[in-house]
Amino acid sequence: MTTVTGERIRLEFPAESDPRWAALVARDKSADGQFCYSVATTGVYCRPSCPSRLANPRNVRFHATPAEAEAAGFRPCLRCEPNGTSPAERNAGKVAAACRLIEAAEEMPALAELAEAAGLSSFHFHRVFKTVTGLTPKAYASAHRTKRVQDELKRSATVTEAIYDAGFNSNSRFYEKSAGMLGMTPTGYRAGGAGTEIRFALAESSLGSVLVAATGKGVCAILLGDDPEILLRDIQDRFPEARLIGGDEGFENTVARVIGFVEAPALGLDLPLDVRGTVFQQRVWQALREIPVGSTASYADIASRIGSPKSVRAVARACAANALAVAIPCHRVVRSDGGLSGYRWGVERKQALLTREGSA
Repeated sequence: MTTVTGERIRLEFPAESDPRWAALVARDKSADGQFCYSVATTGVYCRPSCPSRLANPRNVRFHATPAEAEAAGFRPCLRCEPNGTSPAERNAGKVAAACRLIEAAEEMPALAELAEAAGLSSFHFHRVFKTVTGLTPKAYASAHRTKRVQDELKRSATVTEAIYDAGFNSNSRFYEKSAGMLGMTPTGYRAGGAGTEIRFALAESSLGSVLVAATGKGVCAILLGDDPEILLRDIQDRFPEARLIGGDEGFENTVARVIGFVEAPALGLDLPLDVRGTVFQQRVWQALREIPVGSTASYADIASRIGSPKSVRAVARACAANALAVAIPCHRVVRSDGGLSGYRWGVERKQALLTREGSA
């Protein structure tokens, strides 16, 4: 087939009209295992995600399986190893093993120790771990320990019992880190925020009412809605025993900065955040924060980015659990067909945010 573009004539080869060609061009890892392709000039066959230089389409043939490619006389690529476990799968396995080591350890293992167990250099291991999980090893360990502490505080009879059950070998070591983990004292956390001060204020924006709340650690909620009373009940439900304090003049400045950010997300929000969630939620939320302004990603995209491609529904639940509207931009997540799906604060607000970011 020929294509005429202006005065140029370009031949189109059969490979380019095959729907699998797009996956090859995109180095689509999700297509690995579905087919492989061979290159006549090199005599090798590869995975769709092979990082080698893109072959000339005139030399490309597609094969359903590695066995079919080998029967046609091609040998496996030494770089992407299409007839075995992919490098990405091996890395995922190594990271999963490292996660188990972190979870089982009383103290965070040294990076060099984790890298040695994975058979990688410290630098390469750190990069692979962050690629697969969306978190650094240290951040993963912190999130896991936080979740253990939260669970034990809810389950154990006393704070001391919870501290030891969560893996801390002394009270002092735990209390050094408890404020960063919980945003409040452990006793306050067990009591639904009893004794904890959460400052809040309600304001209006072009998207309706906005409630901004903060602990001593940072902004812990940015809630959007039509009814201020509903937003206030949301905070009360999260911390039923906390002391909710109306923001003073200094806090009003924080609220003004948040409102400015809601109105113009591209400006960014230069305020500390108090982000709390499970390890999985934090992986999802970090991936959301890496979506550039003016861009969108599908739930499947996010699941793949955090190394858990089958967890699309769990990604959607993590988006729904987000209490920091716009700061953690779950509005930038859309369906695979580009359509808008549910949004905790209403699809109309989601559309408005995407429009003002230039991604709709």
